[in-house]
Amino acid sequence: MKVVLLSGGGGGARFARGLAAALEPGELTVIGNVGDDVEILGLHVSPDLDSLLYTLGGLIDRERGWGRADETWAALESAADWGGENWFKLGDRDIGLHLVRTQLLGSGVPLSTITASLSDLSGVATTRAPATDDRLRTHVVTPAGRFPFQQWFVGRGHRDEVDAVEYDGAEQARPAPGVVDALEEADAIVLAPSNPYLSVGPILAVDAIREAVERRRVRCVAVSPLVGGAAVSGPAARMLTRMAGGATPAHVAGCYEGLIDRLVIDESDASAEAGAELVVTRTVMSDPETERRLATVVLEVACV
Repeated sequence: MKVVLLSGGGGGARFARGLAAALEPGELTVIGNVGDDVEILGLHVSPDLDSLLYTLGGLIDRERGWGRADETWAALESAADWGGENWFKLGDRDIGLHLVRTQLLGSGVPLSTITASLSDLSGVATTRAPATDDRLRTHVVTPAGRFPFQQWFVGRGHRDEVDAVEYDGAEQARPAPGVVDALEEADAIVLAPSNPYLSVGPILAVDAIREAVERRRVRCVAVSPLVGGAAVSGPAARMLTRMAGGATPAHVAGCYEGLIDRLVIDESDASAEAGAELVVTRTVMSDPETERRLATVVLEVACV
């Protein structure tokens, strides 16, 4: 079985780990969001791709839910002492990866090649690919102004309400090598329980990727990021309420109109209605077992 997952970091990465556990090695391809990539202290940082790598490779800090385990912060503290920016938290182990990625990008190696190499070096059997090798950056439009994603999300603590999300560079962006082929050869396509606007949206903003999902001949299943009308973490519910008119499964499904056949929702949202056919289960992922259990339900739905 070949499964393709469109995913951000965080909950999407945990769900990817569940899918990887439920499938045979090599059966899962994860297309990762690059809209929140950012340049910090001259380093190219790919937060969602790295969250996927660290989670799938067993390197993630489970308590924080992001970054490397057993992390230290001496380099960032030193940079701050010398007047450098320290609003974006980069740990020492994390910086090592960013140094390598930045050097390779500077020598002309595509992001997709680097991403695959990092997976190999960490022993991750799951294929990870960025949505695109081209520059694509998410910006949010708020009452306080228009901000690059990380400046709003981290720098401003995502306290500003969002009126619109824009994907700079999406019109010119081409899918990374192998992405469209993976979608066309998939036995199932899954959209992770990630923010529809900030994590999955930038991937689908690449026209050829969206078109490949639209013309699929297999089932496409999305997993709602909401539990009881609220996001497990992050601003998804606030954004849905302000931009879509509410935070229900119907509003999540509306973000994927024409793209999905089923929407998997948490049992706490079972009374809601949505345009896509609903599948009710427990979607909270608290440990590897619940991750795998959710993944198994989704695979059963996707492959019926």
